[in-house]
Amino acid sequence: MLKAGILGLPNVGKSTLFNAITRTHKADAANYPFCTIEPNVAAVAVPDERLRALAPIARNENLIPTMIECVDIAGLVKGASKGEGLGNKFLSHVREVDALIHVVRCFEDEDITHVTGTIDPVRDIEIVAMELILADLEALHNKKIKLAKDIKHNDKTAIPEMDLLVRIEPHLNAGKPANTMTLTKEEKVLMKGFYLLSDKPVIYVANVKDTELATADTNPNVCKVREFVRTQHDCATVAVSAQLESDLADLTPAEGMEFLKELGVKESGVDLLIQSVYKLLGLRTFFTFNEKEVRAWTIHAGDTSVQAAGTIHSDFARGFIRAETIPWDALVKCGGMSSARDKGTLRVEGKDYVVNDGEVLHFKFNV
Repeated sequence: MLKAGILGLPNVGKSTLFNAITRTHKADAANYPFCTIEPNVAAVAVPDERLRALAPIARNENLIPTMIECVDIAGLVKGASKGEGLGNKFLSHVREVDALIHVVRCFEDEDITHVTGTIDPVRDIEIVAMELILADLEALHNKKIKLAKDIKHNDKTAIPEMDLLVRIEPHLNAGKPANTMTLTKEEKVLMKGFYLLSDKPVIYVANVKDTELATADTNPNVCKVREFVRTQHDCATVAVSAQLESDLADLTPAEGMEFLKELGVKESGVDLLIQSVYKLLGLRTFFTFNEKEVRAWTIHAGDTSVQAAGTIHSDFARGFIRAETIPWDALVKCGGMSSARDKGTLRVEGKDYVVNDGEVLHFKFNV
């Protein structure tokens, strides 16, 4: 299961957001730096209304969503790359995740201290980004020493790696994260082998007060974050009230919607965030159903039908014959598989077919 790590400066709402995303109170959320030391980890269901829409077709209410893993990482401070705060321990936790949810504080509150003393979300983003970049520069320095030895011993595979490393260094030295570099497909593969922290995909969370969520789009701090990360990091921003979402975890869905309505908010920001992170990880969903369940399955963007079959069981992939496929909404419109077949809406595809997000698949196999 792929992991998304929640990071940011201390006291920006990371643990509160973790509790909201996981609908638990597993993480300690307190008004002092480093209340999280060892990361909290939990599996998170990806909200998907398409499952509910397919339930009448399958005549089954046992709905099984896709999952991702969420990690609440301790707060980072300036100098982490040199051992300040939790230092290397923090950076090792970042290294273990596949994508980052960077929480930025966009609210004033005299009762919640800020490690720098003032609210400045862009500055906070730059502090975290720079610590990851500095850690990467040190890693590349060590990598360069090793590659130089490999090249000296006539290791031809080390030459393109060294060439790429030489290109990356000035980019990082300019304060730009590795994930903003323009690379060829082959170079991206090589870059992955460097395991750079600033190469991980990132989504930003602008954390606001519950009373400010309805007007978050015009909040000056949220606007600053959105503009900065869009132009400097080519990343998206989701506005969330972590405290509000954590409180909603204790309510039923109906009670939660009523509470949001009273605040002038249409939907939970956490649901949108989880879905965004799922896509950020390069994941897509296909559906199957039978008399026991309606299930969403996780695949990577670009996966073929035989790879999708293999996520269910290796026998499905080994004995793959064909896949019947139809977009979920077309199936709902048809009212069932039999009707879809009669109308010619159901397609038959081979093993090389690239599965689209949201398709319903029925596999034929023989082992």
